[in-house]
Order: sequence, then structure tokens, then C-alpha cells
Amino acid sequence: MAFELPALPFAKDGLQPYISANTLDFHHGKHHQTYVTNLNNMTEDSPMASQSLEEVIQAVAGDASKAGVFNNAAQVWNHTFYWHCMKPGGGGAPSGDVAAAIDGAFGSFDKFKEEFKNACVTQFGSGWGWLVAENGSVKIAKTGNADTPMVHGQTALLTCDVWEHAYYLDYQNRRPDYVQDFIDNLINWDFVAENLAKA
Repeated sequence: MAFELPALPFAKDGLQPYISANTLDFHHGKHHQTYVTNLNNMTEDSPMASQSLEEVIQAVAGDASKAGVFNNAAQVWNHTFYWHCMKPGGGGAPSGDVAAAIDGAFGSFDKFKEEFKNACVTQFGSGWGWLVAENGSVKIAKTGNADTPMVHGQTALLTCDVWEHAYYLDYQNRRPDYVQDFIDNLINWDFVAENLAKA
């Protein structure tokens, strides 16, 4: 069964004015679609074609001869995860177990925001800023290019895509402004809570 481009979990104009429908046309409709197409081409007629994305990613991680498969599979997964990390009317402070985990790890929500933004802004070149669960606690991580927490023994809770194609049409070179808007206005804390409950 071929891998498919998942639908966005919100209307294409649902994240405006922070992320435009134009950006999502390119980011979801073209970039994400290209990763799906490439992955299908690379895994066609192989056992991987019937595996889950997670199984493919774990199977080829660290195998230099399968770097193309890893990069495309991980980017399909990372992007699908990223879409769910946002919602119209998102942002603000978390509650419940997420708030408790963040306070326990960082001391305060403000300190978390500062460290998460710093990780996203200082990721050199293309990549991702993450909140992950590991060994019973939560922490900030960042990965370059297609790298993803699952191959490092971590459970992804939240991510912000800092590849230029995620923000350039709306923010040009102002990555810090994009990350700030992501934190303040877009984070889907309900999704983060679901991930934490499974960690």
C-alpha cells in the first residue's frame, strides 16, 4: 500500500494571519507531497512499501545506503506531526499534566518558552525544534534536516518546523518572529497532552 499525503487537520486558511494559505499550499501541497512521492518511488516493490512510516524510519536509520529513504520517510512523519502541533486559536499556556511536566523540567512556562524559542532560532540551517519526553521527563531538543526524535529513544511531544519553506513566504528571514507566533498563537496543547499520555 502506497504512502499517502495526509490531509491538514485544519482549513488551509485556518492559521491566518500567522501562517498563510499560500504558505500551506507550498509547504503541505508541494514540499510534503514531494516527500511522499519520493518515498513511494524509493520503496515500491520492496517490503518497506507495506510497513508503517515508523517501521521504515527505524529500519533504515543510520544506514548510509538508505539515507534517501530515511530522509523522505522522516520528513513525511515530521511534517504530519507538525501539522497536528498547530490549531486555529492555539497557543497560550498548557494545563494539567503538560503544565506540570514543563514546570518540573524548566521551572516555569516562561522559561520553557525562552528555551524552546532559542532552540528553534539557533538550529543552524534547516531542521526542527522539539519538546520531547525521555526517561520520565521532558526536555528541549533540536534536529537538523530530516532527523527525528524517535531514532534517539525520545518521544516527540511538540515540534516547530524551522526549514525556510515553513515560514519564508510569510516572514522572509524573520525566523524569531515566526517561532514567537507559533508559540503564542498556534500550539495545539491538546495534541501535546495526547503525546505525553502515551510517552
